[in-house]
Amino acid sequence: MAAYAAGDLQGCLEPLKCLLQRVAFNPAEDTLWLVGDLVNRGPQSLETLRYLYSIRQALVCVLGNHDLHLLAVAHDHDKLKRGDTLKEILDAPDAPELLQWLRQQKLMHHDPARNLAMVHAGIPPQWSIAKALRLAAEVEAALRDDAQYVPFLNNMYGNEPNKWDKNLSGNERLRVITNYFTRMRFCTADGRLDLKAKEGLDSAPPGYAPWFAHPGRKASETGIVFGHWAALEGRCDVPGVFALDTGCVWGGRMTLMDLDTRQLHHCAC
Repeated sequence: MAAYAAGDLQGCLEPLKCLLQRVAFNPAEDTLWLVGDLVNRGPQSLETLRYLYSIRQALVCVLGNHDLHLLAVAHDHDKLKRGDTLKEILDAPDAPELLQWLRQQKLMHHDPARNLAMVHAGIPPQWSIAKALRLAAEVEAALRDDAQYVPFLNNMYGNEPNKWDKNLSGNERLRVITNYFTRMRFCTADGRLDLKAKEGLDSAPPGYAPWFAHPGRKASETGIVFGHWAALEGRCDVPGVFALDTGCVWGGRMTLMDLDTRQLHHCAC
């Protein structure tokens, strides 16, 4: 049984299929990890979601900020933005089934046997793997619980609080956890977020660094697969940290990594 991880799809279905065909992926036997941002901005958001749903037994997915945006738009908590390619999903007859499946997905996945974790954006330097899993589970529970689901989506957006505090509660607690897992790029060593800088490594604000670059990072002994940061173009010099968003939706390429051999496969977009 082979296992692979793919970078951000964002509605780019054909490059994914190209890569899966190249490695002879068999959904009856193999496993595909997806780092989130399954939909939006690309040309086939609905087709992508339908395809993933059809092979859901072979998938391990974590949610990205665009996936959460889709869920929020579906419940009228945020208007469609210019450049979104989500309306075809919202208008589809099978939208309820697809969205119900989407909200069951994780914010973080951990495979102890491979010593690998997967998140969309990252894990802040002050969190261990065990702590990150516990906090991800809080947001996952809110997404899956009918009583918490809509209030969570209604209060999800925002840049504050910009730092974790164990005394946080309610919407603020869930928001900062969500921002770490789905929006983070730069932070301080103690986890203070800057959510405005979105370019490459040299765009770090003073006192900030990429989340994976801080010495003493508590999760450093576990490999981490992530997406979200297309400006990195897949380049990350930190051992055991694998950046898989190579900007397919922006005209770059899609990346597929063999989780056991670490071999990379690319398909131009």
